[in-house]
Amino acid sequence: MKDKRILYVSSEVVPYLPETEISSMSFEAPRMVNKQGGQIRIFMPRYGNINERRHQLHEVIRLSGINLVINDLDMPLIIKVASIPKERIQVYFIDNEDYFKRKATLTDEEGKLYPDNDERAIFFAKGVIETVKKLNWSPDIIHVNGWLASLLPLYLKEYYKNEPLFSESKIITSVYNQSFEGTLDSKMIEKVKFDNIDSDIIKVLEKPTYNSIMKIAIDHSDALIKGSADIPKELEDYLKASNKPVLDYYSIDDFADPYTEFYQTQVLK
Repeated sequence: MKDKRILYVSSEVVPYLPETEISSMSFEAPRMVNKQGGQIRIFMPRYGNINERRHQLHEVIRLSGINLVINDLDMPLIIKVASIPKERIQVYFIDNEDYFKRKATLTDEEGKLYPDNDERAIFFAKGVIETVKKLNWSPDIIHVNGWLASLLPLYLKEYYKNEPLFSESKIITSVYNQSFEGTLDSKMIEKVKFDNIDSDIIKVLEKPTYNSIMKIAIDHSDALIKGSADIPKELEDYLKASNKPVLDYYSIDDFADPYTEFYQTQVLK
């Protein structure tokens, strides 16, 4: 993977959040590419339960300061950055006072999903793309992990389809068994349509379940990876029907060679 540019966009990354399949793979895969001489960037949300002092996050003024329009509201984008100790890997954090200040990730103390998780997902997708544009860094591969990040393929292929920086970028989405119960806000489809995204291609978001959101990501990705040994059967069938390259599940101990080969032969071919 020498000199290849890979952008990792994830809802969670260790060491900033506890170990899960998503957070662990969102650290191990970039570390692997970094060791192989590739260039990487990692983006994740700056949730309020991330300890900024311990992890030495600091704001990057030159990247902050723009507003993103979410459902007709101007929401300021703040970019923070930190380095993973001993790895020489930088992580960029997408932040906003309204969306990410609360002291938790996706659910409240009672385990209920935050009612604005749909808007947080839109903000995160747009925030990543706008920041990469400011960095003027054109990725060969964009690898998406976690459902909060899973609107990025849609926005890249539709809202930013005329952005030359990404014209050659290939998108991979990893599909995990880390889902949520119920649905996101019932008006989510209207908020996405506000960005002039054709309602026909997001019809599945009329009921924004975990499976629906992942189907949107699958539809707009170039290749797919099973991130968990068992994923919902509905998504398993959807992957099979997608006619896109799909890499089977590999554990954190065995993923390095299969991922490298998949990147090189199925995605960058």
